[in-house]
Amino acid sequence: VDYRDLNKASPKDDFPLPNIHILLDNTAGHEIETFCDCFAGYHQILMAEEDREKTAFITPWGTFCYRVMPFGLKNAGATYQRTMTTLFHDMIHREMEVYVDDIIIKSKRAEDHLVDLKKLFERLRKYNLKLNPAKCAFGAPAGKLLGFIVSKKGIEIDPAKIKAIRDMPVPKTQKDVKSFLGKINFIGRFIGQLTATCEPLFKLLRKNVPLYWNEECQQAFDKIKDYLLHPPVLVPPKPGRPLIMYLSVLEGAVGCVLGQHDDSGRKEQAIYYLSKKFTQYETNYSFIEKSCCALAWAAQKLRHYLLSHTTYLISRSDPLKYLLEKPMLTGRLAKWQIILSEFDIVFTSQKAVKGQAIADHLAENPRDDDYQPLRTYFPDERVLFVGAADDISEQSSEWRLFFDGASNSLGAGIGAVLVSPEGKHYPAAAKLQFACTNNMAEYEACIFGLKMALEMEIKELIAFSDSDLLVHQTLKQWITKDSKILPYHCSLLTLAKQFQNLEFRHLPRARNAFADALVTLASMIQYPDELKIEPIQIQLQDKPAHCWVADESSDTMPWYKDIKEFLKTGSYPQHASSKDKSFLRRMVSKFFLSGEVLYKRTSDLNLLRCIDEDEAQYMMKEVHSGVCGPHMNGHLLAKKIMRTGYFWLTMEHDCIDFVRRCIKCQMHGDIIRAPPTELHSMTAPWPCSMWGMDVIGMIDPPASNGHRFILVAIEYFTKWVEAESFKHVTKKVVANFLRDHIICRFGVPETLITDNAKNLNNDMVDGLCEQFKIRHRNSAIYRPQMNGAVEAANKNLKKIIRKMTERHRDWHEKLPYALMAYRTSIRTSTGATPYSLMYGMEAVLPAEVEIPSLRILMEAKLEEADWIKQRHEQLTLIDERRFNAICHGQCYQKRVARAYNKKVHRRAFEEGDKVLKRILSMQDEAKGKFAPNWQGPFIVQKVLPGGALILAEMDGRAFPQPINSDMCKKFFI
Repeated sequence: VDYRDLNKASPKDDFPLPNIHILLDNTAGHEIETFCDCFAGYHQILMAEEDREKTAFITPWGTFCYRVMPFGLKNAGATYQRTMTTLFHDMIHREMEVYVDDIIIKSKRAEDHLVDLKKLFERLRKYNLKLNPAKCAFGAPAGKLLGFIVSKKGIEIDPAKIKAIRDMPVPKTQKDVKSFLGKINFIGRFIGQLTATCEPLFKLLRKNVPLYWNEECQQAFDKIKDYLLHPPVLVPPKPGRPLIMYLSVLEGAVGCVLGQHDDSGRKEQAIYYLSKKFTQYETNYSFIEKSCCALAWAAQKLRHYLLSHTTYLISRSDPLKYLLEKPMLTGRLAKWQIILSEFDIVFTSQKAVKGQAIADHLAENPRDDDYQPLRTYFPDERVLFVGAADDISEQSSEWRLFFDGASNSLGAGIGAVLVSPEGKHYPAAAKLQFACTNNMAEYEACIFGLKMALEMEIKELIAFSDSDLLVHQTLKQWITKDSKILPYHCSLLTLAKQFQNLEFRHLPRARNAFADALVTLASMIQYPDELKIEPIQIQLQDKPAHCWVADESSDTMPWYKDIKEFLKTGSYPQHASSKDKSFLRRMVSKFFLSGEVLYKRTSDLNLLRCIDEDEAQYMMKEVHSGVCGPHMNGHLLAKKIMRTGYFWLTMEHDCIDFVRRCIKCQMHGDIIRAPPTELHSMTAPWPCSMWGMDVIGMIDPPASNGHRFILVAIEYFTKWVEAESFKHVTKKVVANFLRDHIICRFGVPETLITDNAKNLNNDMVDGLCEQFKIRHRNSAIYRPQMNGAVEAANKNLKKIIRKMTERHRDWHEKLPYALMAYRTSIRTSTGATPYSLMYGMEAVLPAEVEIPSLRILMEAKLEEADWIKQRHEQLTLIDERRFNAICHGQCYQKRVARAYNKKVHRRAFEEGDKVLKRILSMQDEAKGKFAPNWQGPFIVQKVLPGGALILAEMDGRAFPQPINSDMCKKFFI
């Protein structure tokens, strides 16, 4: 079947195949191995139902399509490799290796091989994979793998490959020459002198050169065949043992041999051969620059070996020492140092003449058939900075939805996780009590998550799913034909219209782990209907159950002592471990020693003088708060010290800590607007049980009767407001207002909330509250939000009166009308008018008298008995009206709390902490433009629930009133 057009239309699957050299190294060196081949490999993977028709082909008997994955598809190999990696991820590189449909079971000891095979067969049986017994070799000491022979000895060339090369006739065309050189290049890792030997053959491939097979070509042809009579055996590197790299640099070429000592430590075994010619521009380098270039090129070619081993470099010149001793690294030298900085390479003197002779020979006869010049181009030439890209951040500027659904033999379940822009997770899961397919469960999960988002009033959302079907159908890239899925698809599109911006994205299943775990919990756990399962609380444990405490000790030596000593003498610290030595070698490449002064190299080609702890303290003090110190933040302080030309290892951390402890910076620091704790809402359990009281005034100009104040009280349940104007609000006025307007009209309340004003907190008010058993509560000082209901009522009353009055001095006459207007208006927090919640009916407005409404006309015709009956019915339904107000109020408070909590930046306080208290503009401490914003320090004597603190002076005298934590910040010494 010709799938060329289908392959052009299919997006490329970039799942990587295993590196052949790493695979060979991991397989060789085992005592016993089993080589297996999957039966009809690709055909063991089913095609997705929606993609089967794309594999259709025509025959004389009709049109057919594949139900399994056919050969010839562009992404078949990557799909099969992904499948095998997923199924055997915990066994790969341990008991087995996988390359597409080839499986190799390896064992260091023969007695362990049966256990490894049993584990393999159980995994194959679990996923219904089949092997081809005709292509399996069990318990073999050696076997073929990707054209090579792997055994306990190492890696050898397949004799069949050698025989094919030796049996080749003399090439007669350029195609025959290319075929011969291609076969040789496949085994080029084993062959030395390849370029020199094949040079006559390479000349035959030049353009516009006729093919002339002379004696020189015949000698090269025969020499290659003779060399393959006894090819070398390469060994894989053993972990925990250093490598040896012989590097030889000549005028026009470089040779390299990578090896390792055997178990006896006396014999060197070859791992890899390398050689190359210098390019035309590289031949113009100086000898030491050629050495640096050769080392960087070899390190890149052998990167997978050098990253996991310490490598001893044996060469006639020391490029590492040159890079360390040169003060200014510019251009290509800086690039080579960046490349070499990730490897642990140690230069050592020449010890093995034989190995160096081989390297010299390779240098004299370099390979150029597969040479790729060292890349010296960097996107940011002037920056000279190497960094790693971060993974996908947990933080995002938009809401995200992760959902998943599953249906199995135990049931069906769905899960969804909403993630806020601040990274807060809102998980939810549901068990489906009806039969459904897996695709139906995916749609159920998506709709479930979207409804959650709409309930939370989210209008912009990015939805992530690991279902290709759902994502592509939602994006209208695939057509929805299944009759079971079509209603779900229509419902999903209807929900999507309610969002301002809704985007669907696909992500791998491994990155949808949270939603997948919820699905597993919901679908696979069986529980009876009457059983109530409490929500699962997942705690974050920052500290282990047991830990060792290590005391920090100082040796009074500067931090750079070991670096300086290594650059001066090449010696390591006493009792240094191998890891310490490796770290030190990597570190010294960034420093330069000039006499007795150590300098730190920077990426912009500057040198920074390294200073010790005492000098660092002086520099921070002088630059931050000296004569010309601007008291900048810690990050800018560290940058300014570096611009001045100084460096120490913990510079930024020390600068941040120094600035944090600066007393002037703390006293004059910016006011913190972000709340430290979440919002705590107050609710009244029944009408007239909780009242809040406050005073508006003084009002200037006063009313015509001389009144300057309005005493306001609000009932928390119904939002009913009582208010009266006074010339002066004395303690007697407040007590009379409380008795006449609240207690005698609406009954004895349970709680009264006021601020800390003296006229609201006195012996007369306290006596009245004690007489009627009323709990008098005060809000925290400088915290009007704690009595927010009466504050909001004050604002609304002032707004209404301001619009009603025509002259500024007649506002007291409009106050009763303003109260009626307030009581007959629907309040957002309850969804009803205070009048209807208090009396069970709506008040008659003046407009209804002028132009009789239907209610007025009907009540005018009612007899007294019918009117009384109707009034009784209204009072009977008042409880339902109040219950609806409670539900509406709770939803309103949740919305307000959700918006408020987004701004929370937690600041935890504990007893004994030293804090600073904010200075308010009305306090006497706030004087002038240059006054500090904070005062203190004070000691936290007690932490109250809800975010209130009781502070004390440094001498122990406690404040009489608590203060909210948003008025405080920690003080650092």
